Amino acid sequence: MVSTRSVSVAPGSLTPTDFPWIIEHREDRCTLCGNCTSVCPKDAIRLAYMRQRMPRLDILSTKRGSEYRTFTGIRQETSIANACIGCGMCAMVCPNEAIMPVPNTNEHRTLFFHNQKGEPQKRGGRRNVSGPNLLDRIVFNRISMLTDPALDAGRHEFNINTTLGRILTPEEFLDRIQHGGWIPPTREIFPFVIGSMSFGALSPNMWLGLLQGVAYCNEVLGIPVVMCTGEGGCPPWVLRSPYLKYIILQIASGYFGWDEIIRAIPEMQCDPAAIEIKYGQGAKPGDGGLLMWHKVSKLIARLRGVPESVDLPSPPVHQTLYSIEESVMKMVQTMSTAFGHKVPVYPKISASTSAKAVLNNLVRNPYAAGLLIDGIDGGTGAAYNISMDATGNPVASCIRECYLDLVAQGRQNEIPIFAAGGIGKNGNVAQNGMALIMLGASGVHIGKYIMQAAAGCLGNEKGRCNVCNLGICPKGITSQNPKLYRRLDPDLVAERVADIFMSIRTEVKKIMAPLGRSQSLPVGMSDAIGIADKAAADHLRINYVC
Repeated sequence: MVSTRSVSVAPGSLTPTDFPWIIEHREDRCTLCGNCTSVCPKDAIRLAYMRQRMPRLDILSTKRGSEYRTFTGIRQETSIANACIGCGMCAMVCPNEAIMPVPNTNEHRTLFFHNQKGEPQKRGGRRNVSGPNLLDRIVFNRISMLTDPALDAGRHEFNINTTLGRILTPEEFLDRIQHGGWIPPTREIFPFVIGSMSFGALSPNMWLGLLQGVAYCNEVLGIPVVMCTGEGGCPPWVLRSPYLKYIILQIASGYFGWDEIIRAIPEMQCDPAAIEIKYGQGAKPGDGGLLMWHKVSKLIARLRGVPESVDLPSPPVHQTLYSIEESVMKMVQTMSTAFGHKVPVYPKISASTSAKAVLNNLVRNPYAAGLLIDGIDGGTGAAYNISMDATGNPVASCIRECYLDLVAQGRQNEIPIFAAGGIGKNGNVAQNGMALIMLGASGVHIGKYIMQAAAGCLGNEKGRCNVCNLGICPKGITSQNPKLYRRLDPDLVAERVADIFMSIRTEVKKIMAPLGRSQSLPVGMSDAIGIADKAAADHLRINYVC
């Protein structure tokens, strides 16, 4: 009779080889210092006693035996909640190079089990789609030679700034000057804007570092960089400081942080750079913002006027608005009035097939200062995977269609279009930004790139890290935990911000010089770009090169 034994195995039982990241540990190098286990943001590893079988074979005997040894070592957790995210913090702090996360090249099973407790997976970062995107494949191919001499990028003077705000036609401008009419406010800014990342989504040290870097760019380097607050306002002292002129204040459907802003208006030393009204976000179109309870500290709760440690979801739309026309009339004109019609006000929307309808309504409204379109590759602090990976519209085609629509109306120079979403995704920030400018954008917003380049964000598009939503950022960039964000030195962040924008300025000159352009950005100069993709070239109406 053959005996059988029933073994019960949980449906979601996993082994380390079933995870997207596997911890490789070298026992011969490890000194059991515990640095790796103490710094792991997900508690994915632990010190444990382990028993190892040591086979023993005596060649003079027909019997085989085994010996066992018990030792202390590093063990990887096998629960979804503690899954390794590949951030590599363990390898950074290990003094002996004894441990590191390695991507699992085989198909892993965690995709089928990440919906724990009936909740679909949420994460931060960007889409997990790596490799060259369309913007990386666009080249600048109109090179001035003997017939139209190129410029010297190192010696020639270039005007690489752009205008935020509505531009009147010369006839209308003169008429208003003569009759005392209202002139729409404008700002001359650097075309690469630090995109909306809120005080709450970012840690206090990261936000302060960005502000210091922006101020240095403006006041020392002469680069008029501006940054957007995102939804959630900003520290009250900033609203009453001269640095406010470098900041775009965002108002979104949750209206978080606006009590502090309204109270500060009488005490403001200067006007903000602009007001951004957020209707949509490219990373999660159709959803509002989401700040998870892990990041709602006492300070954030006070600034936003909410209880501490509660989820802060914003509605997907502004609750008092029911049409494009009403949105433009109510929000744009209300904000313009609140700041005495001296501050540009523009909306931010997700890229979609209906973007042209929004733009046409803005064209008819004299108070609208522009339009920001955010594409599917935009980053976020917290979103469902299904929104990030499968919902949205690429920004390039949307920008191009909107610009060509303005051209058809003969109004392409009157209302600026700004682009966001995936600029610098693979590190080519100047190339991507200038490609969008030549497709019709007046400037671009960059967010995730700044986090990666200025503060060393570990997240990438291969599923590494991306725990911005949990408040356990190992570098302290998106955490409200003082033990974590104290790892980040705001002065070093500011230095990197200055380095980044000086580098972008140089690269923009290197792109404009061969085109023979020096006095203005080549907005809509589509005859200067090409792509080795016939379908994309035809759709974007640019050169097909191969």
